[in-house]
Amino acid sequence: MIKIIVKDGEQIDRALKRYKRKHRNVKVMQNLRDNQFYTKKSVKRRREIQKASYIQGLRDQEEI
Repeated sequence: MIKIIVKDGEQIDRALKRYKRKHRNVKVMQNLRDNQFYTKKSVKRRREIQKASYIQGLRDQEEI
């Protein structure tokens, strides 16, 4: 559970911004979406490999 302690004299907007940042970093919504449906381990692994090769291709293009 994410807790945000609002300091004395701190604006609510600022505290809300901190909450949103922590929420995004914890990836709560992403985990909920991922766990809605079961995906086989082989499919997960294949996606990871495809993502890694895509990122590597982008880095290779950057070097050229």
